[in-house]
Amino acid sequence: MQISPITVSTNVKCELAENPVWHPERKCVYWTDIPAGKIFRLDCASGKNEVIYLGEPVGGFTLQQNGDLLLFRVNNIALLSLDGKLSQLRTICDDSMIRFNDVIAAPDGSVFAGTIGRSSQSGGLYQIRPNGTCTKLFSGTGCSNGMGFSPDLRTFYWTCSTTRKIFRFDYDNRFGTIGKRRLFYQATQNEGIPDGLTIDSEGCLWSARWGGGCIVRFGKNTEVLETIRFPENNITSLCFGGENLDELFVTAAGAKEGNSPLVSALFHTRVNVCGMKEFRSRVSVN
Repeated sequence: MQISPITVSTNVKCELAENPVWHPERKCVYWTDIPAGKIFRLDCASGKNEVIYLGEPVGGFTLQQNGDLLLFRVNNIALLSLDGKLSQLRTICDDSMIRFNDVIAAPDGSVFAGTIGRSSQSGGLYQIRPNGTCTKLFSGTGCSNGMGFSPDLRTFYWTCSTTRKIFRFDYDNRFGTIGKRRLFYQATQNEGIPDGLTIDSEGCLWSARWGGGCIVRFGKNTEVLETIRFPENNITSLCFGGENLDELFVTAAGAKEGNSPLVSALFHTRVNVCGMKEFRSRVSVN
């Protein structure tokens, strides 16, 4: 695969940069620094970077249909409007969770939202429907992480970082439901922990590796097609962006020295395969 040089997209440094999201109309990329309770926005045309949210930690977020951000915070869901107004929509009463983690919007406008549990057996995955109905699909996952959909919308991928496994589920696009779960990939101890993921237009899965310093591209039969190395060890997530969705924006995390984060937040490279346009949530705010 042809890969352009890896560059640092911004001089912002974060303790735990996560959840990069590309906004195609605004031509910018958003991400969160979870411990700092910040969401950043980088305008890729001008290079301007700004903090658009400062508050309770945000584990993950989606773009709503109108471009607002739907925030999954510690134990609640909130809406950050285009004009910067913040409104809390609902609280999730689940004493087994520390906070929300990776989330993804589905074709029907619902959101699959994972959590980090207070133990290796208490995390889980929720589904929030467009009408606001919230259902816990399963628990006992520890740290729920990256998710994605196959191009034909017949498969849903989900990551359990605790067990270093990536699973695939049958996905019924008619009803927006997941079915039978099967193991897609089991990572070994020496290749890093599977974290965030995305799917490209060829149906291949890209997995970020915490402790592995890389992202790995898998074929449909789990064969490793490509490994891209980065100058930071804890690679947390990635998304496709740019005019042709052939650019990768990759987030990283690290330790702190005093009050100073040590790692670059956001990396950029260009590849010769395109991603898919991300779905947008349509969760009711009423």
